[in-house]
Amino acid sequence: MPPTVDPRDLMAAVEAVLPWLDGVEDTLDRPKLAAAVRLSLRTLAQDAPGKSVEVRVPPFAAVQCVQGIRHTRGTPPNVIEMDARTWLELATGRLTWVDALAGDRVAASGSRADLSALLPLLRAGS
Repeated sequence: MPPTVDPRDLMAAVEAVLPWLDGVEDTLDRPKLAAAVRLSLRTLAQDAPGKSVEVRVPPFAAVQCVQGIRHTRGTPPNVIEMDARTWLELATGRLTWVDALAGDRVAASGSRADLSALLPLLRAGS
């Protein structure tokens, strides 16, 4: 089991990418982006423990979360995939789940592939 995410570490990692999310900076240091994605995904897995849904943010990380039927082999029946910007906008409340789906920014398959009740994970910046 991965170590518990300290909320202060998550906030610091996310705050480091806010200028990029807000469009103030055009480029972002890849290690900063990776840290924000990984810590926020681990936080999601902590907040909604389980193995019925797999959330993927390639190339940075994937986690299994949400209580339900455990998946053990092959492609999980409930998969959610998106890019790093979309994930971080969802995690910080800059984007709603409904708008992400409507804008085709998230690929979600399976009856449990809905994170709307779990987001945002935190509200960072404005």
